[in-house]
Amino acid sequence: MDPKLDAEPMPLSDCVELVVQQYLTDLQGETPSNMHRLVMEAVERALLDTVLQRCAGQRGVAAQWLGINRNTLRKKLQSYGLET
Repeated sequence: MDPKLDAEPMPLSDCVELVVQQYLTDLQGETPSNMHRLVMEAVERALLDTVLQRCAGQRGVAAQWLGINRNTLRKKLQSYGLET
Protein backbone atom coordinates (compact mmCIF):
# COMPACT_ATOMS: atom_id res chain seq x y z
CA MET A 1 0.00 0.00 0.00
CA ASP A 2 1.19 3.54 -0.77
CA PRO A 3 2.42 5.20 2.47
CA LYS A 4 1.23 8.59 1.17
CA LEU A 5 -2.36 7.36 1.35
CA ASP A 6 -2.04 6.71 5.09
CA ALA A 7 -0.64 10.17 5.83
CA GLU A 8 -2.76 13.02 7.13
CA PRO A 9 -3.61 15.50 4.39
CA MET A 10 -1.33 18.53 4.40
CA PRO A 11 -3.14 21.83 4.93
CA LEU A 12 -3.25 23.92 1.78
CA SER A 13 -1.39 26.76 3.49
CA ASP A 14 1.48 24.38 4.28
CA CYS A 15 1.64 23.33 0.62
CA VAL A 16 1.82 26.95 -0.48
CA GLU A 17 4.49 27.71 2.12
CA LEU A 18 6.64 24.80 0.90
CA VAL A 19 6.40 25.91 -2.71
CA VAL A 20 7.17 29.55 -1.89
CA GLN A 21 10.16 28.47 0.22
CA GLN A 22 11.42 26.36 -2.69
CA TYR A 23 10.89 29.24 -5.11
CA LEU A 24 12.96 31.54 -2.91
CA THR A 25 15.64 28.88 -2.57
CA ASP A 26 15.70 28.41 -6.35
CA LEU A 27 16.34 32.14 -6.79
CA GLN A 28 19.76 31.55 -5.18
CA GLY A 29 19.90 34.93 -3.49
CA GLU A 30 18.33 36.91 -6.33
CA THR A 31 15.82 39.49 -5.15
CA PRO A 32 12.26 38.42 -5.99
CA SER A 33 9.87 40.89 -7.57
CA ASN A 34 6.11 40.98 -7.92
CA MET A 35 5.80 37.83 -5.81
CA HIS A 36 2.25 38.57 -4.71
CA ARG A 37 1.01 38.91 -8.28
CA LEU A 38 3.06 35.92 -9.41
CA VAL A 39 1.76 33.63 -6.65
CA MET A 40 -1.85 34.79 -6.84
CA GLU A 41 -2.03 34.35 -10.62
CA ALA A 42 -0.34 30.95 -10.51
CA VAL A 43 -2.61 29.70 -7.75
CA GLU A 44 -5.79 31.06 -9.35
CA ARG A 45 -4.93 29.58 -12.75
CA ALA A 46 -4.17 26.17 -11.24
CA LEU A 47 -7.32 26.31 -9.12
CA LEU A 48 -9.57 27.15 -12.06
CA ASP A 49 -7.99 24.54 -14.31
CA THR A 50 -8.14 21.78 -11.69
CA VAL A 51 -11.72 22.48 -10.61
CA LEU A 52 -12.91 22.68 -14.21
CA GLN A 53 -11.28 19.33 -14.96
CA ARG A 54 -12.84 17.76 -11.84
CA CYS A 55 -16.23 19.09 -12.94
CA ALA A 56 -15.77 17.55 -16.40
CA GLY A 57 -15.82 21.01 -17.98
CA GLN A 58 -19.23 21.91 -16.54
CA ARG A 59 -18.79 25.61 -15.86
CA GLY A 60 -21.96 25.95 -13.81
CA VAL A 61 -20.81 23.25 -11.42
CA ALA A 62 -17.27 24.66 -11.33
CA ALA A 63 -18.57 28.14 -10.54
CA GLN A 64 -20.66 26.68 -7.72
CA TRP A 65 -17.66 24.80 -6.29
CA LEU A 66 -15.59 27.98 -6.48
CA GLY A 67 -18.33 30.14 -5.00
CA ILE A 68 -18.28 32.56 -7.91
CA ASN A 69 -20.70 33.64 -10.63
CA ARG A 70 -20.57 31.79 -13.98
CA ASN A 71 -19.81 35.07 -15.77
CA THR A 72 -16.92 35.72 -13.38
CA LEU A 73 -15.63 32.22 -14.06
CA ARG A 74 -15.91 32.77 -17.82
CA LYS A 75 -13.92 36.03 -17.60
CA LYS A 76 -11.25 34.42 -15.44
CA LEU A 77 -10.95 31.46 -17.81
CA GLN A 78 -10.54 33.88 -20.72
CA SER A 79 -7.89 35.89 -18.91
CA TYR A 80 -5.82 32.74 -18.27
CA GLY A 81 -6.37 31.27 -21.72
CA LEU A 82 -8.34 28.35 -20.25
CA GLU A 83 -11.39 28.63 -22.47
CA THR A 84 -12.73 25.20 -23.31
